[in-house]
Amino acid sequence: MDRRVLILYNVKAGRGRIRRKMDAIENLFVSAGWQPVPQMLRFGKNPFEGVVERYDLVVVCGGDGTINYVVNAMREKGVDYPIGIIPVGTANDFAGAVGMHRNPVKAAQQIIDGKEELLDCGRVNGLYFVNIFSFGLFTTTSQHTPDNLKHHIGKAAYLIEGSKELHHREYIPLHIVYDDGELDVESVMTLIFNGETAGRFPLARNASVRDGKLDCVLMRKCKTFDGAWSAIKYLVNGQQNDNIIHLRTSKLSITSPLSPLTDMDGQPSAEFPLEIECLQGALRVVVPQQK
Repeated sequence: MDRRVLILYNVKAGRGRIRRKMDAIENLFVSAGWQPVPQMLRFGKNPFEGVVERYDLVVVCGGDGTINYVVNAMREKGVDYPIGIIPVGTANDFAGAVGMHRNPVKAAQQIIDGKEELLDCGRVNGLYFVNIFSFGLFTTTSQHTPDNLKHHIGKAAYLIEGSKELHHREYIPLHIVYDDGELDVESVMTLIFNGETAGRFPLARNASVRDGKLDCVLMRKCKTFDGAWSAIKYLVNGQQNDNIIHLRTSKLSITSPLSPLTDMDGQPSAEFPLEIECLQGALRVVVPQQK
């Protein structure tokens, strides 16, 4: 009997190009002895609601937000399928971390030829994230960046939209408890990585989806110029300085007298206080053989 693969695709990702590639992707799976079951993903509806069929694999066609949605949908319904990723979003950070090709058809072939690996997943207040959880400066950038801007200029759209937030920055007093101690800091920006990049920018150079750790990067309260210069140095060469804090930890507890908005893989997320942890090896992901 053919193995069954559920192919969930987000038609809004990548200017809808996945729709044009679906026939080629389905044919690849059929040729390899799979029975593909394509399904357009509808946000707000759990794709596993009422599903009685057993799948051998779930392929997610979209960006980080799409992967996030599918992972949380599976957890909500208590199902645990291995997932394959066909990156058709703007940044595709998690797909990049596991080595998926940017060409959708080539990525599908990587999945067919690939191997299952147990990779890390982040969790905050019971919600799951595959790449990044954040709050403070730039937190809602991915949510507010217009789709047409993402489609035309890619990840540079995040820089353009994010620069608008510099004039409205908010200092957030935080108390953080992590593996190695405690920290009180007024933060402008807090990024907590399970993955390795944000918008394909290498902000957590030593991070890995295979190490059982989260990488927390915070920018302290500082003058606009100092903060921008610190961020540039950190972005270009990973250079830490007085304005940048980098923690590696398996879990964090974060409290604040404020209630800033949070973001999880480009989607609205949890409310304060925050309990965040790395779930080592919690995701079953099909990765390329060379990884």
